[in-house]
Amino acid sequence: MNTSGVKIILVEPAGPLNVGSIARVMKNFALKQLVLVNPQCDYLGEEARIMAVHAKDVLESAVSVDTLPQALQGCKRAIATTARDRDFNSPLQSPREVLPWLLEPQAQPAALIFGREDRGLSNEELNYAQKFMRIPTDAGYASLNLASAVAISCYELAQSQNIVQPTASNQKFAPLEVVEGYYEQLESLLLSIEYLYPHTAPSRMEKFRQLYNRAQLQTQEVAMLRGILRQMQWALTQPGKGSKPMNKY
Repeated sequence: MNTSGVKIILVEPAGPLNVGSIARVMKNFALKQLVLVNPQCDYLGEEARIMAVHAKDVLESAVSVDTLPQALQGCKRAIATTARDRDFNSPLQSPREVLPWLLEPQAQPAALIFGREDRGLSNEELNYAQKFMRIPTDAGYASLNLASAVAISCYELAQSQNIVQPTASNQKFAPLEVVEGYYEQLESLLLSIEYLYPHTAPSRMEKFRQLYNRAQLQTQEVAMLRGILRQMQWALTQPGKGSKPMNKY
């Protein structure tokens, strides 16, 4: 139940000065796991090291991966940051409201995802998160520098340690990659029975993701759901059981 169990994920960071500054502020608040998705800069270069100051160890231990799902490997909860209102069916919350959720005992490892300096996270990338965070700023100039946004979030995470109370729980939430495997299997089945069509599948699957993200599935529940899908796939191959449903998206 501490900040060291939270990954800070930067998607395609373009500024080495930003990355170095983020490493420094992470060390200020005892966050150690920095993950870079397809970085667009030399994050181990001189500029980044100058800004990291005494946090070069955080910089040097940073993990670089190609995709966001790889960055989320092993995580049980993820919050994505965004400055824009979108149709999430989930509220945009402030850091103080939502960050304690990452520190609950059953939640870790967990992740806090930040987007590109110029355009943030895409809708597809936002789909990998279960909750969404926006840092309240003045409407006259709402845009925050990436390093500043991470700094505010790290501070609020550190403060949240004082308010999250230990709770006895036998819940074993499914890692995000396990749930992602279920989404892929579900989409494949729904396409095969023409409940979904290729041109509408991404938007419809967003709705399924939102539904299951609110449920916070446990590992055994995902296994049960995948078992149901496998049985349905088998049934569709049996004679006389391949008729298609009438309601389609």
